Amino acid sequence: MKPNKEFLAKPKSFWAYVRSISQQGGYTVKGKGAANKGKIKIPSVIEMAACLEQLGLDSSSVCSSSGMASDLGLALHKYFSHRAAALNDEMPSQLMRAAEAKAAYEELYSIRDYTCPFPMNKQKASMRAPAYLTCMVNMIIENALGGMECNYNPLALTTVTAARNPVRTLARRVDGAFPSVVNPKAIWEVKEYYYTTSFGSRIADGIYETMLDGMELEELRLSENIDVKHYLMIDGYETWWEQGKSYLCRIVDMLHMGYVDEVLVGREVPRLLPNIAKGWLTDLG
Repeated sequence: MKPNKEFLAKPKSFWAYVRSISQQGGYTVKGKGAANKGKIKIPSVIEMAACLEQLGLDSSSVCSSSGMASDLGLALHKYFSHRAAALNDEMPSQLMRAAEAKAAYEELYSIRDYTCPFPMNKQKASMRAPAYLTCMVNMIIENALGGMECNYNPLALTTVTAARNPVRTLARRVDGAFPSVVNPKAIWEVKEYYYTTSFGSRIADGIYETMLDGMELEELRLSENIDVKHYLMIDGYETWWEQGKSYLCRIVDMLHMGYVDEVLVGREVPRLLPNIAKGWLTDLG
């Protein structure tokens, strides 16, 4: 999933409206017998205005008292429509269940011998298995880089330097960095949840951590003119689509706020990541 460029230049205030309206009006269609129940919601400008009024905010910014949409109201409706289409139309078919992820992992694993790490998931007993998405990410990147240096498990904070002095050090560790955790060209994070039975705070915190990284990278880019590519890979149909739709909306928002360069979902990883990783080599010159 790449951002729609139309929404990348929006001011921070635009995203304040998106978040406030989403929070107040809800992210999904609800109501007994609703035709699109459970789908990502597209609020009308009248509904947006009602949400703002309920929050004690000025609704005239999105529409007049007669219901005439303002330019902001139209822009918000266009974004909400894009977000809903990106998730309702594409997300369910891209997310994998555990058995599907295992098959995709085993297909990649059978191709050749690898030197990259193969971490295990954090489950116990019969659910203990390789971390399928993380392992696939590692294998795909190793294939694409053709022996180039890569840190598949950084055990240190990401640092950008100049003349051997630190310029910025990010607040938290990421899941991978190319070519190194020091002065990386690209960093990535993997959020795979195949066996989770509820959408807990740990999963939610993972999204906010990714946003923190993105905000720090944005500041680095604006202040120092240093661009580090930032990728997020997610998978787990039950967790994300059946329980975490509001957080999928937050991910799409984060993508368009410029905090992540691209989000790869489940089946997109083996299809799209090879060319992304090969592009890093081009960036090295």
